[in-house]
Amino acid sequence: MRSSNPVFSRRGFSRDNGGYAGFDAQHQQAGTNPYATNPYATDPATGMPQAPARTNAMTMDDVVSRTAMTLGTLIVTATLSWVLLPVDPANLGMSYAIGIGAALVAFVFAMIQSFKSKPVPGLILAYSAFEGVFLGVISAAVSTYLGPGVVMQAVMGTMCVFAAVLFAYKMRWIRVTRRFYGFVMAATLGFILLMLVNSLFAVFGGGDGLGFRSGGLGLLFGAIGVILGACFLALDFKQVEDGITYGAPREEAWLAAFALTMTLVWIYVEMLRIFSILSGDD
Repeated sequence: MRSSNPVFSRRGFSRDNGGYAGFDAQHQQAGTNPYATNPYATDPATGMPQAPARTNAMTMDDVVSRTAMTLGTLIVTATLSWVLLPVDPANLGMSYAIGIGAALVAFVFAMIQSFKSKPVPGLILAYSAFEGVFLGVISAAVSTYLGPGVVMQAVMGTMCVFAAVLFAYKMRWIRVTRRFYGFVMAATLGFILLMLVNSLFAVFGGGDGLGFRSGGLGLLFGAIGVILGACFLALDFKQVEDGITYGAPREEAWLAAFALTMTLVWIYVEMLRIFSILSGDD
């Protein structure tokens, strides 16, 4: 099964066509590889996942180390852009242009990776670097006009969501099923379409378009965005768990890091918007 990030579709741990020689071919032939066919399949006799033994398989340490690299790259470039790019009124337009340009470049790198059959670490790290520039610019602007406390609140909020979803997932309070997956995909598609319509109205009509990103509606849709991000964290955790259980190749840890980084960026941006609105209403 393929998973998706709130921004765009990405390849998950499934390999529907071809896959990895010596892994997919061997276990598909034996009919014992749910990783290649159905990540949520279990052994009908025991109700437990079938876990084929495999050398050079992905481990939790691999996922943690790759995620640390992607998030570390993002934090470094965000810090540099915050410090080096001016956000005073006289130069704000230039800073915004650089930030938007970096976001578009990051999106292109992410799209290229999403169509690759295998993870490319260079593309994933490049995405993290340019995404960091974008986050650094918008965070610096928010900090300048609304105070540094807003950025810190957004960071803490993102960390709390991550910790809460991880705890709930480990306690099995969140059960990722196909129905859950379908609901999240449908809700995310509707959310993105509404935001696109709002953006079009904002471009041609001025202001905040339909008002989905400011005031009371902004808070409501910001909360919905955070909830969707939390749901995608659960999907990401499920992918990581299945990849480890079913013996995914070690290189797939880069895809896990890529997915987690994009989801955390999504949650942080929504948190930043929520606390910006709350701060502006004070």
